[in-house]
Amino acid sequence: MSKLNVTGKELRAIGYPEGPVISVAMNVMQKAYKHKSKEEAFDVLKKILAAPKDYATDETFGSIAQQLMPKPKDVAGAEISLNQNGIHFNIFGQEHIDEGAMHQMYQAAKLPVAVAGALMPDAHSGYGLPIGGVLATDNAVIPYGVGVDIGCRMCLSIFDINPKELTDRESFFARELGEATLFGSGAQFNQAANDEVMENELFYQIPLLKKLHGRTWKQLGTSGSGNHFAEFGLVSIPEKDDVLGIEAGNYVGFLTHSGSRALGANIANHFTKLAIGKRRLPQEAKNLAWLGLDEEEGMEYWLAMNLAGDYASACHHVIHHKIAKQLGRRPVTMVENHHNFAWKELLDGKEVIVHRKGATPAGKNVLGIIPGSMTADGFIVKGRGETAAIHSASHGAGRKMSRTRAIQSVTDKQFRDELNKFGVKLMGGGLDESPFAYKDIHTVMQAQTALVDVVGKFTPKIVKMDGASHRSWKKKKDEIVGE
Repeated sequence: MSKLNVTGKELRAIGYPEGPVISVAMNVMQKAYKHKSKEEAFDVLKKILAAPKDYATDETFGSIAQQLMPKPKDVAGAEISLNQNGIHFNIFGQEHIDEGAMHQMYQAAKLPVAVAGALMPDAHSGYGLPIGGVLATDNAVIPYGVGVDIGCRMCLSIFDINPKELTDRESFFARELGEATLFGSGAQFNQAANDEVMENELFYQIPLLKKLHGRTWKQLGTSGSGNHFAEFGLVSIPEKDDVLGIEAGNYVGFLTHSGSRALGANIANHFTKLAIGKRRLPQEAKNLAWLGLDEEEGMEYWLAMNLAGDYASACHHVIHHKIAKQLGRRPVTMVENHHNFAWKELLDGKEVIVHRKGATPAGKNVLGIIPGSMTADGFIVKGRGETAAIHSASHGAGRKMSRTRAIQSVTDKQFRDELNKFGVKLMGGGLDESPFAYKDIHTVMQAQTALVDVVGKFTPKIVKMDGASHRSWKKKKDEIVGE
C-alpha cells in the first residue's frame, strides 16, 4: 500500500480552518496513518473537527484537537515579572565561561516558564539565551532561545580515501571545495538546486514564508558567513564503535557548518517581535520573550522553525552530494546534528521544550560533531544521556575573543604562521575567525567528559570560509554577530 498523502486543500474542503492546524493535521496523519487508507484518515479527521474536546488528551490526535479548540484570550502586552530566585541550572567548565554568559543564563533561569537549565563549557554571550545555553520550558518556545540561525548544523561525510591524497592532490580538493558551495551573507545561486523541502506546503500557507520562498530556494546549498565553513580533513577512528559503525583507521572527511540562511533569520526576527509584543518582560530580559505552543503564533513559529531545520539539513546534503559526486565515492557513513533548535523531550516524565542554542544534542548513544577551530581538531562524539546537562554538550570550542577584539589584537603574520604550523590551507576566512579567537578545544572537551564519549577525531587540512572584503584581514569593521 502506498503512503498516505493528505493535502491542505483536502483538509480545507472538509471544513478545517486556515492556520497552523492544517500543517499540524498533515504532519500527524502522514506519520500516524501513513499505511492506512485515505478514507480511514478522513473519517477520523472529521470526527476530530466535530468534537475536538473528545480528542484533546489523545496521544496521537491531541495536537490537532488543541488547535481546533477555542483559545483563552491572551492579555497582549501584559507586564510579566521574573521569579526572584530562578530555577537551578548546572554549569560545566565554569572557569572558562565569561560573566556576560553567566548573567544571561541567570536571567533565563528566572523566567516563569523555565523548568530546567544547563550551561555548556563553550558558552559565551549572545542575544537572549547565551550561546552554549540549554533551557527547558513548560509549553513555551523562545525564538531567541533558539537563535537567529535556526537549525545551524554540523555534517560530516567520511570517505574511504587515503588521507595522503589531501596533500598529494591538494589543488584538486581545493578546487572541488571552492565549487561545492557559496559563502557570504547574501550569497545565492543563479540556478537553484532541487530538494523536496522547497515543496513544503508551509511555504504557501504562512505569509512570511511565502515571501521568502524564491530567495530561500536560490540559497539552497549555500553556506553564509561568520563562523560557517566547509573543509576537508583527516578522520581518525581509534577503534570500532558499534554506534558509529565503521572500522578503525584513517579516512578523508568532509565537514560543513552552516544553517538556514535568510529563512531562519527572518523567522527568528519576525516571531521575536511578536513574542516581545505579547509579553512585556523587564528590559534586560526582553529578548527571552516566549510564545505558548497553545497559541496560534507559537504553533506557527514551531512549524516554521522545524521547516528551517529541515532546510538547513537539505543545504548540507546538497553540498555533500556535490562533493561525493566529484570524488566518485559514496561516504562510508555520515554524522550530523543541529545545534540551534528546540525539541519536545521528556524530562522527569514530563514533556518539555528543550532549547539548545549553540549546544549539541547528547542523548544516550546520539552521535554528533564538536569542531575546534580552523587549525584545531574536532571530535566525533557519542552522547552519554546526562540528565544534569539536559542531554546536551558543547557545540564547539567557543569564542574567547569578540570579532572586533580578534581583528584588533591578532596580526596577519601571527595568523599565517599559525596556519603554516598546522599545515592548513585556508581559502577565505579572516582575523575574526582566527584560531586565537577560540578557547582551547581540549580544555572544553575535558570539562564535558561526563556528557560525551569521543569516538573519532577530525583534523582540518583544507578550509573554506567567507572571504568577503568586510572580513578582510586588513580591515577592522564593527563586530558582526551570528547565532
